[in-house]
Amino acid sequence: MPLLPDETIDPKELTLYLRIATMAIRRPRLIPYLIRASWAFRARDWYRRPPFLPLPPASYMRWRLDTAYGDPEATPPIDEMERYLVWTARMRSRMKGGL
Repeated sequence: MPLLPDETIDPKELTLYLRIATMAIRRPRLIPYLIRASWAFRARDWYRRPPFLPLPPASYMRWRLDTAYGDPEATPPIDEMERYLVWTARMRSRMKGGL
């Protein structure tokens, strides 16, 4: 099954995912946060399309980067990604706890 144009991983996105992988290697305590975030933002039917990973849709990533940095091609610093992952995990746990 061919990839749809919106679902291909371009070199800029690959750079972002490589930075995230590097962050996970350097800071293994963030791996559970990365797994939770990737699962929360995964594309529908991710298991039917290459690369067969629960990654967010490319359109969502572009929108997210555009709203955060004013540039859909931006690559956030590792420290900001770490803060975001921890923040989202805390907010999700508070929502589940009813706080």
